Amino acid sequence: MLVVGLVSCNDYLDVNKDPNNPETTTNELLIPSGQAYIAAVVGGDLHNTACFFSQYLEQAPEANQYNTLCEYRFSTDLFNRSYSNIYAGALKDLETVRFQSDKNPSDYYVATVLRAYILQIVVDYLDKAPYTEALQGNKNPMPKWDNGQDIYAGILKELDDAEAKLDGKSLISADVMLGKDVSKWVKFANALRLKIYMRASNVQDNSAKIKALIDENNFFTGDVKFDMFSNEANKRNPWYETNFVKLANNHVGSYPIISYLKETEDPRLSILFKKATGSADYVGMLPGSKTRLTANKNSAYSFPNASATVPVYFYTQSELQLFLSEAYLRFYNNDTKAKEAYEVAIRANFTTRGMSDDPSAIYGVGKLAAWNSGASIDGKLKLIGTQKWVALCMVNNAEAWSEIRRMGYPGLSTSTASDINSNPSVYKPGELICPWVNSLGNKLVKILYYPSVATNLNNNTPDRTDLTEKVWWEKN
Repeated sequence: MLVVGLVSCNDYLDVNKDPNNPETTTNELLIPSGQAYIAAVVGGDLHNTACFFSQYLEQAPEANQYNTLCEYRFSTDLFNRSYSNIYAGALKDLETVRFQSDKNPSDYYVATVLRAYILQIVVDYLDKAPYTEALQGNKNPMPKWDNGQDIYAGILKELDDAEAKLDGKSLISADVMLGKDVSKWVKFANALRLKIYMRASNVQDNSAKIKALIDENNFFTGDVKFDMFSNEANKRNPWYETNFVKLANNHVGSYPIISYLKETEDPRLSILFKKATGSADYVGMLPGSKTRLTANKNSAYSFPNASATVPVYFYTQSELQLFLSEAYLRFYNNDTKAKEAYEVAIRANFTTRGMSDDPSAIYGVGKLAAWNSGASIDGKLKLIGTQKWVALCMVNNAEAWSEIRRMGYPGLSTSTASDINSNPSVYKPGELICPWVNSLGNKLVKILYYPSVATNLNNNTPDRTDLTEKVWWEKN
């Protein structure tokens, strides 16, 4: 059972107690409770799922916990715990804040921002979700599943409506993320709007809305994160708690990310991974290769570095700056601004990782990841997308998977895992690799099954049998 502990008014909230039968929580703790539930989902199960889909990590050869994830043969149970924690946990708490009789406009607003944040993630994983009829309890135990495009539009309107009601009053509820500073929540909400507009920008003309947000330039500084962990039982980072305390030695580095970091001489490599004990080098495992390279041992590969106290990042400055870089390129035709934001993003990612290295080692003149003003638009977008893949690695894996699907970068190698194993020179670093053993054939997973916990209880839950279906915002 994954547990997240947070300190607020000297109380601890266990966010993975049965969300269908929650203990009583005072109104002052409902926003921190919602924040903790979201952190447990984004920094726990989704972080783990997406580390395989984004090809950051693979199942270690001498362990078996995640064999189904690396080969895309997981079941409809995969999203169950996340779904329960989102709807019966986070959204239930936030809805209580939004509609309690003595609600404060600032509390209502912060709860709405958090609600928008997690609902967008549900859409990005499932495409459809209960929305307009959700959270009605016994009044409507079988809510309809709304289209993702409608949910995106709905949460944007909710943000606008809630912001219009702000009256300068302070938060009543505790707030363990942004210190009860409503102005910081407005800046976070603006960045969330930008992400939502950019996520849909391949299928919708959101250019005017994107430019309006950028021209206003009222975005957060630093990172937005849930940073309440300590190296004590039930108070650790959720991914660490599950995979380094309760389980062990299940993850090794994936071939694509390690190959690219080595190719670009990126100092983030040593922050992310340990050297393989068998070779004293950084070595990644080919996706889906466990049952094909059965002679290999754990010692052949690099294990990830991890920390019990690392925050769960909701939105980083690096991610924001890479959205800005893309927008300056696509909607302003401003190469100078795009380059500036791109380089700021890499510097910000070094800061997030606590690195003192010079980030120009990545984007300096002559470096493989240097900005090339003479390149095509597609070439520059590829650079942005690939560096976003690196920047989000083990920072926000869920966001990385969504951006890979939206931007199309890193792209998929034309060489098979078998070919690469026989002749590594056929592989170009900076590309994903189709898993060697893959229940989808020669395709990458694009979406999750609708969770069985919903299917079993709600007759309106749609059917899904094809994991290569596209989320509504995916163009290609």
